[in-house]
Amino acid sequence: MRLSRSLSITSLSGLPLWEDESLPVQDLLLFEVSWEVTNKVGGIYTVIQTKAKITVDEWGENYIMMGPYYEHNFKTQVEKCEPPNQAIKAAMDSLINNGCQVHFGRWLIEGSPYVILFDIGAAAWNLDRWKGDLWNACSIGLPYHDREANDSLIFGSLVAWFFKELTDQLQDKPNVIAHFHEWQAGTGLVLSRSRKIPLATVFTTHATLLGRYLCAGNADFYNNLDKFNIDQEAGERQIYHRYCLERAAVHCAHVFTTVSQITAVEANHMLHRQPDVVTPNGLNVRKFSAMHEFQNLHSMNKAKIQEFVRGHFYGHLDFSLEKTLFFFIAGRYEFSNKGADLFLESLSRLNYLLRVHKSDVTVVVFFIMPAKTNNFNVESLKGQAVRKQLWDTAQSVKEKFGKRLYESLLRGEIPDISKILDRDDFTIMKRAIYATQRHSLPPVTTHNMLDDSTDPILSNVRRIGLFNGRNDRVKIVFHPEFLSSTSPLLPMDYEEFVRGCHLGVFPSYYEPWGYTPGECTVMGIPSVTTNLSGFGCFMEEHVSDPSEYGIYIVDRRFRSADESCNQLTQFMFSFCQQSRRQRIIQRNRTERLSDLLDWRYLGRFYMQARHLALSRSFPGKFKMDDLNIAPTQGFRYPRPASVPPSPSASLHSTPHHSDEEDDDTYDEEEEAERDRQNIKAPFSLGAEPEGESKEPLENGN
Repeated sequence: MRLSRSLSITSLSGLPLWEDESLPVQDLLLFEVSWEVTNKVGGIYTVIQTKAKITVDEWGENYIMMGPYYEHNFKTQVEKCEPPNQAIKAAMDSLINNGCQVHFGRWLIEGSPYVILFDIGAAAWNLDRWKGDLWNACSIGLPYHDREANDSLIFGSLVAWFFKELTDQLQDKPNVIAHFHEWQAGTGLVLSRSRKIPLATVFTTHATLLGRYLCAGNADFYNNLDKFNIDQEAGERQIYHRYCLERAAVHCAHVFTTVSQITAVEANHMLHRQPDVVTPNGLNVRKFSAMHEFQNLHSMNKAKIQEFVRGHFYGHLDFSLEKTLFFFIAGRYEFSNKGADLFLESLSRLNYLLRVHKSDVTVVVFFIMPAKTNNFNVESLKGQAVRKQLWDTAQSVKEKFGKRLYESLLRGEIPDISKILDRDDFTIMKRAIYATQRHSLPPVTTHNMLDDSTDPILSNVRRIGLFNGRNDRVKIVFHPEFLSSTSPLLPMDYEEFVRGCHLGVFPSYYEPWGYTPGECTVMGIPSVTTNLSGFGCFMEEHVSDPSEYGIYIVDRRFRSADESCNQLTQFMFSFCQQSRRQRIIQRNRTERLSDLLDWRYLGRFYMQARHLALSRSFPGKFKMDDLNIAPTQGFRYPRPASVPPSPSASLHSTPHHSDEEDDDTYDEEEEAERDRQNIKAPFSLGAEPEGESKEPLENGN
């Protein structure tokens, strides 16, 4: 079942700018409601946090976020202040006077948005009464033992209560838009609509509740979307009440959105409503003033990773670090959902190909996925200690050597090596070399795993036999903790680590959006994704030849697992065949795609959703013919100008080639300027600027 276009706005070229019909934000209040406001749980926190700046720029003090109150988060992330709007203050006071605790302040992130936080625990005494209200409103009952569902009911009831007080104060001016994220916040939407509170409501699901559960259970999800008995599946997993809350929120909302086209297909089957708008997730993209500064950051951080590798593989460092590539996968430890199973099998096949072709390239692969551990691996710590000791020895000998060389040159003599380095120096160096001898293989994991025998990654490493042997061209390092600059092993933050790697590999089976490849793109690092991830679908739709821009998309939807594995292997093998110059050119192209992921562009999908919600909830005031949305043109970001028209023309006949063999037609400045022009094109509608035609866009590449 192929993905089809609908009324959902999924093409950048089909998105109106609303410059002539912008919303009167001074006469509106926008509230964004989520369980993850100031409360980091998962990826929604990143969406809300990064989107805050462009929303504040547009709405100013008329934009307020709402979330649950946690004392520690409030003290460390929020600056307490008084509400600037008297109606908001009066609504808060009404709740406080009735025994609830409500907090207001500025969230100390980029944009500094206002936040209203509701204390769940302080209002828990109302739980039984509010359960009755929910049952009367929509016949959904919540079991007493589901703490998360009960907390979401308390939170939603407080939100609905607040909106009732607020709209009573405002008396229809200004109008209120409420945007709810995920089922935990959806209860507030359901209660608000059942009480006929005058709101324009938007509901966004970032992944369907049942979809997550089914994929976590290794179901053949996408091939059976239309075959699942939804009620039965939810009931068997004891989440039927949560599913009902989610579905009620979806159908109560004036506008329903999802984060990607693949999730829109899923939502249509799981929740029985076609999304009105697809709202892709973006990032705050910071451009460097110097074009190649991100390349310099890559070199600096690559050197830090090389230092770790020198220590981790001491005694077995018989490969050149200058010809070593660093691949990585990172994220939640969901072995199948994140595609770690496919990745490991592909690494086994890549190792075979590199050995058969006698390649001098070595690939070190990092798995950054948090798992249960009890401490650092002794062998890993020892490796870094040995590396540091070798460095200190080399520095002391170098200092002696330099001093004696200097004195010899001052006397006008050509130095005699046998006199500059005495027997003691040679003894010290020999002892240092002997200290690097190792009788065991470098460890696969950097920590002591609590479930070593049953851990999915380690079990599959044993199956494929990649134990970091001397003959293996693919080496594996499993780091079962999030990265930190204070770590004694790999002292790097995640951003530094990503910048130092050559390729991020994320062959996910279930990934509604996928921030990890997006972060790689913004940092100029090529990545592998799939057509089952929202990010992969987005790039496939908007970029004519994604692989030339460093976005490799594995087909996991229409191919068998073995075919997908072979495709991923071929992507990685082709990447290993690239020369250093080719990789630099590709990183330049990848980084230029970052504009496609900037909230300054993608935030407009949210504008579209709000405008549509207002037109449906207040049709007398706001008009928008959602049935006559500008047709999408299927704009596809063209191939880079320097890429030959035939794919075969860009491939070398042998896996070994030098930088001198590379095509000299590449002009970075010219190609960058053309890409900058292309990336602006999707966001403009109407007549072409004078003196320009569509030919360069369509045929110039």
